[in-house]
Amino acid sequence: MIYTRTYASPIGELTLASDGAALTGLWIEGQKYFPHFADGESQASESIPVLTEAARWLDEYFDGLRPDPSFLPLSPQGSDFRQRVWRLLLTIPYGSTVTYGELAREVFGKKSASAQAIGGAVGHNPISIIIPCHRVVGSGGSLTGYAGGLERKLWLLRHEGAEAAREKKPEKP
Repeated sequence: MIYTRTYASPIGELTLASDGAALTGLWIEGQKYFPHFADGESQASESIPVLTEAARWLDEYFDGLRPDPSFLPLSPQGSDFRQRVWRLLLTIPYGSTVTYGELAREVFGKKSASAQAIGGAVGHNPISIIIPCHRVVGSGGSLTGYAGGLERKLWLLRHEGAEAAREKKPEKP
């Protein structure tokens, strides 16, 4: 069973998901790769402790604090490669950004076409905001590639005080 809860945020409604023990998903309304649960597969619940903890984490985040993601039990589902990339995302500090190429060098020891593989893993991050995929930018700091939409990515980066978001507008896809 998948338990879900919605959360009203400044960037739109968020859907949180849990297996009952850990947070398995956090999606922004209308984002690319938004899950479509089969009938009977999910159940809305305000009483699952991890969903309550995640909502509290989001309250702190949107209040301008910098809550630590490690205080939440996170269990994103994906391949070993994607898991590795998502763990790297958790190391990007608030107010900072890294490029897809930098992540590729960290994972593969080179940039080349491997930045595209990194982009696929980042784009399929099932726990948006908490696993900060919005902190990954294109070469030269260009604001590209956010499943929740570039305007939301820009909002999140500005909210965190990221230098990359100052005086920038998202590139058109």
